[in-house]
Amino acid sequence: MALAPETVRVPAEINLGTFGAVDLDDLGDAVPARHLIKLTPGVPTGSHYDELAAIFRPVFARIAEGARERDSTRTLPFEQVGWLNKARFGALRVPASRGGHGASLSDAFRLLIELADADSQVAHLWRSHIGFAETVLLLPDDELRDTWFGRFADGHIVGNAYTERGGNTLGTLSTRLVSAGGRWRVTGEKYYCTGTIYADWVAVAASREDVPGRHIAVVSTQHSGVRIYDDWDGFGQQLTGTGTTSFDAVPVDSLLPQDADGAHPESAIYQLVLLAVQAGITRAVLRDAREQVQVRTRSFSTGSGVVPRHDAQVLQLIGEISASAFAVDATVLAAVAELESVLADEALNAAERFAVAELSANRAQTAIQPLVLGAASKLFDGLGASATSSACNLDRHWRNARTVATHNPAIYKARIVGDYEVNGTAPRKLNSVGNAGARHTSTRF
Repeated sequence: MALAPETVRVPAEINLGTFGAVDLDDLGDAVPARHLIKLTPGVPTGSHYDELAAIFRPVFARIAEGARERDSTRTLPFEQVGWLNKARFGALRVPASRGGHGASLSDAFRLLIELADADSQVAHLWRSHIGFAETVLLLPDDELRDTWFGRFADGHIVGNAYTERGGNTLGTLSTRLVSAGGRWRVTGEKYYCTGTIYADWVAVAASREDVPGRHIAVVSTQHSGVRIYDDWDGFGQQLTGTGTTSFDAVPVDSLLPQDADGAHPESAIYQLVLLAVQAGITRAVLRDAREQVQVRTRSFSTGSGVVPRHDAQVLQLIGEISASAFAVDATVLAAVAELESVLADEALNAAERFAVAELSANRAQTAIQPLVLGAASKLFDGLGASATSSACNLDRHWRNARTVATHNPAIYKARIVGDYEVNGTAPRKLNSVGNAGARHTSTRF
């Protein structure tokens, strides 16, 4: 928590309202000022966002209280997800007329960044749900769309089962949809199933023999044929449920219409969720660095001999972390705003809409990853070796940021953007990760 402001002595003869040379020694210890730096840079507050923030910030504060301990003990945040469900976090984008909060895309992402500041892992586990909700908003089937609006308003969460860990060729899927007994059923095994362990439903990417392409089938996680394993063993984001899910002839509840032109902006939305998580991590780094420096009295024999909160080099370091947090926030929100405008632009065709969405997310990812990882490292430069104690668990910020950065690796994003800038090459859409160059019996798409 922030310390109470100290009593400040300012000589009466100094006019702080005029410009000109001032002897800093005459200013005393400090000059009092309200904290005016915006929580979200460059975005003015609005009545609807203020109303939403008033609902969710108390929940975020409760979630933040145990974030460090949950990470240390690998305690899955089922209770915290329940708190968010009670406030209908999963219905942020559902129209108010259908029981949701009616949030804009930008407002929803601003709240997601605040949640990631409280606990990046809790924010990350909503990735699949957020992406699925955006797909529902674009469904042409009114009845199917209203069914899911009602489920979101009732607190239902949708998880993810898109990626197969091995055996499938790039662009193909081994998981199958088969018609049996007059109903579609899905069989297969998936990995990287973020959020599914907390979810009521899971969207499964599968193939069909009769119709080529990727098909998205939604099934209940409560069916006996569904097995969910908490076997994600990454060194970061360990509480997101990013493990294995298997399906044994599980009946399909909803079969979403195929993206016939392959131009749905789904992948950009998924990536922007990860970038919002990164923005929240950078905010958390700034918060922890600031609070640790405020109370720290230990100095170094090679330092300036003053307490860290008055050490010019330490203050510069905190300023650099603050600047990184500002830049990451601003970049993510700018990309979200661009996506929001693209979705509303009827002058664009589907391929153009996909290209702009992808390029916006790719540029943002390329720009922010070095800033996030750099900020998470600078935290230790300002605090010294004692900050590496496992009791502090400050390394979780770097571990979590590094883990998020491996998703859809940023090394490929700059090349895609550069190829578009120089050669006008549109971003390519391939709906399945897999082994490159090997033969496989699945239908290619």
